[in-house]
Amino acid sequence: MQADVIFRNANIIDGTGSPAFTGDVAILDDRITGIGDLGTDHGGREIDCHGHTLAPGFIDPHVHHDEALLTDPGMDCMLSQGVTTIIAGNCGFSIAPLTATMKDLPQPLGMILTSSRPRFARFADYRNQLRQTPAAVNSACLIGHGTLRINEVADLGRPADASELKAMQTSLDQALDEGGIGVSTGLFYPPARAATTEEAIAMARIAKSHGKLYVTHMRDEGDHGIDALKETFEIGQESCCGVHVSHHKCAGLANHGQSEITLSMFRDAMRQHDVSLDTTPWTASSTMLNSGRHRQATRVIVADSIPYPQMAGRDLADIAREWNTDLDTAMERLLPATGIFFIMDESDVRRILSFEHTIICSDGIARGDHSHPRVWGTFPRVLGHYVRDVGLFSLEEAIKRMTSMPAQRFGLKDRGLIRKGAFADLVLFDPATIQSGATYEKPKTPAYGIKSVWVNGRESWADGKNVGNRAGMLLDRDVS
Repeated sequence: MQADVIFRNANIIDGTGSPAFTGDVAILDDRITGIGDLGTDHGGREIDCHGHTLAPGFIDPHVHHDEALLTDPGMDCMLSQGVTTIIAGNCGFSIAPLTATMKDLPQPLGMILTSSRPRFARFADYRNQLRQTPAAVNSACLIGHGTLRINEVADLGRPADASELKAMQTSLDQALDEGGIGVSTGLFYPPARAATTEEAIAMARIAKSHGKLYVTHMRDEGDHGIDALKETFEIGQESCCGVHVSHHKCAGLANHGQSEITLSMFRDAMRQHDVSLDTTPWTASSTMLNSGRHRQATRVIVADSIPYPQMAGRDLADIAREWNTDLDTAMERLLPATGIFFIMDESDVRRILSFEHTIICSDGIARGDHSHPRVWGTFPRVLGHYVRDVGLFSLEEAIKRMTSMPAQRFGLKDRGLIRKGAFADLVLFDPATIQSGATYEKPKTPAYGIKSVWVNGRESWADGKNVGNRAGMLLDRDVS
């Protein structure tokens, strides 16, 4: 057999959770064409992988890189940690379809969309732009219920009326026809906070009619998290739509330890309905600074401030002292701004991570000079810290949660596995040295131990450098 590339003597982890094995992997064009002992085969390029692990490219099911795919198509923050596919449009906010004409968009949509970029009135317009100017990673996009509310609901402080709801359903139906892979909600955020459970059910029914998912940043992840989880399961059951809970956490000091209850609720719900979840491997979250989470956190770092960009990276408490004011007043002066909130307990993080159904995500938003380190370091943190150092689960199990599990959940056909006929999305790394380079002090530091990253059969990252290939594809959900 003749191949474009053959990886020789690799420690292969295929993404299924099965034990690693030593062998070769051949790729031709954008597909894997051979696995095992390929000693008699020849490749245009042959790579000796001795001592290194070859895995499917990691799939990040929860990011906010909708616009970054266009403005920063090299996607260094993703490639440098082994991610080859991302899913955007999360938390109820996608940058398409966006028809609202207001100058200042409500947060958090304003966090992911700059005023200098064109707006896409149809999802097909966004899809076509990505196909004309591909990014370095594959991408798929959810359609944001919050974005549709901004388009159609005259007063975001109340539930949608019948005509507004119908307009949102029609717009969602069209966007899913054009390639959106599901609907996302962010009932926690102001533009959707007034939406009723019935409104969410109505949107989920449209997703169900397309065989696609309802993905949610729940109404609450803190003091009322259990009630929000009950509402989420109700939405899935009433709509008969598959439900995916984003970045599951137990936020706030009063809720530490609550994961014992919530994970039991997930297990019970999964016996009755199609339910899944993802989480991040960090005790700090990140969102708009005026989310209310500063009152529940042990520490708050200002990630980005439009009026005071020089405050990025500083603690909110230090800024308040310097300004001789309280936290609330300091926060108001910094707006619009984003923050990093130390709001979770490590025991909950570990318990949720180790839950057998949990998928790994970053929840990254590449904005400002001092983003959360999860933007650059999530997947190496799991492999280095939680697998190698802590021993929370095996390397094979971790890779499964980063590859085949998100691919299967989101219907990404022929992704997330090393098998013959699958797309050649691959990451070669050193399991002895892989770790996050990103820290809260220096969040934009690439990971250590990532040797090479391939997207659709083309090398895109090698030895700490972006090779410059823009081989990413825009993906739809396979509903066959």
